[in-house]
Amino acid sequence: MAKLVLIRHGQSEWNALNLFNGWIDTKLSDKGVAQAKEAGDLLAAEGIQFDQAYTSVLTRAIQTLHFALEEAGQLFIPEAKSWRLNERHYGALQGQNKAEAAEKWGDEQVHIWRRSYDVLPPLLDSYDETMTVQGKTYPAFDRRYADVPEGELPLGENLKITLERVLPFWESDIAKDLKAGKNVVIAAHGNSLRALVKHLENISDDDILNVEIANGQPLVYDLADDLSVVSKKTLTK
Repeated sequence: MAKLVLIRHGQSEWNALNLFNGWIDTKLSDKGVAQAKEAGDLLAAEGIQFDQAYTSVLTRAIQTLHFALEEAGQLFIPEAKSWRLNERHYGALQGQNKAEAAEKWGDEQVHIWRRSYDVLPPLLDSYDETMTVQGKTYPAFDRRYADVPEGELPLGENLKITLERVLPFWESDIAKDLKAGKNVVIAAHGNSLRALVKHLENISDDDILNVEIANGQPLVYDLADDLSVVSKKTLTK
């Protein structure tokens, strides 16, 4: 029976400032570093031995993986990074203060953009590589996405689209490792992990809106050979 552990990254610098983060590459705040290390302590106490790690190409998730694995004494395990595990792309909302966005468009509209399964946020409206105000540069101008076909790079995403881009990597890499009996840890983001949880647990489009994954609290799944969920638990102090 394989184990799958999901870790939402610790608080980022932009989380601390109440800004929409999305694909903008920010580091962990001091609190985020502490949360990532605590996740590693919890994993060490649980005694899970990992065979493979996965993360996104965004610094806050990579840092979380490394801090957690270091605390767990397993920094040496193989790791792979993929843009498909990135946070949901918040489009033109990226870089905006969430409270100010609510004042501009109304609490209800911002809540719909944030929590709806299939409603898109305002999209980026330009491919101009000089468009760097509030960090809104189109991903095609970021070299970490140089090998991604431009048509696959988003101008904005909802959870449905996030799930659609996560699933190919799940099937091609992560699920393959789990079916081989490997224990896998994934350090990623609130929405890319919610997408995986929706898939794993067959959660409905409506019910996924109420699912939250806490920063730095590992979610542990025991999976059968067909990757159906046998059991799950959240590690906390």
